[in-house]
Amino acid sequence: MDFLVAPEIQRAITQRAAHGIFGYTEVPGDWYRAISSWWAQRHGLQIPREWILYCTGVVPAISSAIRKLTTPGEKVLVQTPVYNIFYNCIRNNGRQVVENRLVYDGGRYHIDFTDLQQKLADPQTTMMLLCNPHNPIGKIWDRTELEEIGALCRRHHVLVLADEIHCDLTDPGQNYTPFAAVSNDCRQNSITCVAPTKTFNLAGLQTSAVLVPSGALRHRVERALGTDEIAEPNTFAITAAVAVYTSGGPWLEALRSYLYQNKQMAAAYLKKELPQVQVVPSTATYLLWLDCRQVRGSGADLADHLRQKTGLYLSGGAQFGGGSEQFLRMNIACPRAQLYAGLQRLKRGVLAYEAWWSEQF
Repeated sequence: MDFLVAPEIQRAITQRAAHGIFGYTEVPGDWYRAISSWWAQRHGLQIPREWILYCTGVVPAISSAIRKLTTPGEKVLVQTPVYNIFYNCIRNNGRQVVENRLVYDGGRYHIDFTDLQQKLADPQTTMMLLCNPHNPIGKIWDRTELEEIGALCRRHHVLVLADEIHCDLTDPGQNYTPFAAVSNDCRQNSITCVAPTKTFNLAGLQTSAVLVPSGALRHRVERALGTDEIAEPNTFAITAAVAVYTSGGPWLEALRSYLYQNKQMAAAYLKKELPQVQVVPSTATYLLWLDCRQVRGSGADLADHLRQKTGLYLSGGAQFGGGSEQFLRMNIACPRAQLYAGLQRLKRGVLAYEAWWSEQF
């Protein structure tokens, strides 16, 4: 995000820096208590200390779990379009990607449970990566949807690895349901990755938590994180996480309100100034998923044109899979004036691209 971190974080890190010694550190009890308190108060999930494992990041945790809990050649299911790094985590470890494509009805996405059931029933499918809330479409899966996913995965012996890093970035009045809170099936057959990094702009400090309710499964995950040497914090990671989880609530509420207003502004601008680009309605994340199917040409070419001609960096939809070649992803976590300037560049770039396309064809 293009926002300064909360003052509480700056003060905590400054105080820690004044200590002057930056050697190895351990994970203190305050870190476990801060995480448990945050999830209990904000999300209604009681997390015992023993569930929680430290990791340097959500993506390292996902890759490590895939290596330890599946075997080369097996299939890992993802619901597409989805965060493009999921594909790297799967393929770089010698596993196969299997897609359960989300169905887009021109306005919203929903799950094709018939297809999901068929894909999960394949004995070669041994893990499902669940994105909740879902990146890039910004959808919060409801309890009924999560319960059905959990029941299907349990029935077909497919482990659920839930990436819930965007869980706190919901619109005002919108709440997400942790996968592990839905049912015993979901709880005992899941690993959940969470972090303050997206919510509080801390990605450079490399801090996350892995929640594993099942004792037997947790032993394997702990071995995986230790083997891959991603279970030790840097000097400032713990300090920052404890600071935000104990006193970052008011800053987060202000952020959620600001991001929601940014979403509303962007949608209104595009509806008026560039109606051929439609915002897919969302209730979470600071990302807009833009439907550009009415713009001639390819989404990848459009993204490249925007970058070269206007300096606006958007993510082309093709990298997220699921037949999203005609979509773009836009980050709106920035001051409103900066967002407005970006929207003007988008309009200017799309119109120029359409004019160029018409001349060529």
